[in-house]
Amino acid sequence: MYKRQLRRSAKRASLYIVITGILIIIILPIFFLFSFSFMSDYETYSEWPKPLVPSLKAEFKLDKEVDGYHLFIFNRSENDFMPFGPLSFHDDAGELEKLQEFVKRQANCTLPVSKIREYMHKADSGTPVTFNLRKKLLANYVLFFQVVNGAPKAVLNSLMVALATIVISLSIGGMAGFAFARYFFKGKNLLKLSVLFVRMFPAVSIAIPMVIILGRMGLYDQPLGLSLVYSVGQISMSIWITASVFMSIPVSLEEAAMVFGTSRVGAFWHITLPLALPGLAACAMYSFIGSWNEVISAVVLTQFNPTFPVVVYKALVGSQGQINLITAGSVAQALPAIIFTLIIRKYIIQMWSGVKV
Repeated sequence: MYKRQLRRSAKRASLYIVITGILIIIILPIFFLFSFSFMSDYETYSEWPKPLVPSLKAEFKLDKEVDGYHLFIFNRSENDFMPFGPLSFHDDAGELEKLQEFVKRQANCTLPVSKIREYMHKADSGTPVTFNLRKKLLANYVLFFQVVNGAPKAVLNSLMVALATIVISLSIGGMAGFAFARYFFKGKNLLKLSVLFVRMFPAVSIAIPMVIILGRMGLYDQPLGLSLVYSVGQISMSIWITASVFMSIPVSLEEAAMVFGTSRVGAFWHITLPLALPGLAACAMYSFIGSWNEVISAVVLTQFNPTFPVVVYKALVGSQGQINLITAGSVAQALPAIIFTLIIRKYIIQMWSGVKV
């Protein structure tokens, strides 16, 4: 009896260890992605080993020596003040403006020239002056949209593509799913299986011939053309999800509504559709995430009107070690999908718990 309980406890402990390991593998990269996106250039490249979390403020020390004034910043890895900025500077408007810009760029802090002069006067007594500046945590996000060409417009393009993909995939996939769930015809199962064939091909193999097709239609490098390509893969998933949801809704509910004078369309609109909302919300979530994060097809099918993932991808390829800036762009890319999922989470939870009749 004791050995049996011991084996059960060992199995349970092993299961918890495996689950914990999986969660760590999943969460740790996401944690570092968010952490790096809030770090300043100094924290990213001058502190090693890297701190796990970004600091909320930066601590500086200003000292006066024979050759001029010197600015130091506190390094968390070294646990000491390290030289920061120019080797020395003087009470000159041009030098102080350059120092102000350097502090803003490297430490994500704002240090007005008037404050610099105030600290310089205090340091004239021969005692170093220490002071803290609050960091601008969103500085990397703002800078990303300022320096990356076409980033704001790319966000609008991605939103248009994602919303159009949802409308197209839900309209066609939802109607097809209802037909598969309610009607019986020859070759039904084979046809239902065949809609998944398109998902077996790599995205780039479909995107290349679509360049010619969309070019002839006048939809190349257009959000609508890109959404049509995305819808090809999303429709098949929508068909399977909605077909399963509609099959779980009893036909007797529609028949009962029609007995009381409601048409088939009215029964679908007032009875079946409200019960199928969780499944439709799941389709919308898959369509939004799939179209929002897609890169390969967007690189091939866009030129002057790229989507936001393409902009982030090109910034990553063309970056020169600006890790914190690229991670800020990556987090900005993930936020809309996260927000959209949170908005429809109620319907997703209802789908997991089954259709409530």
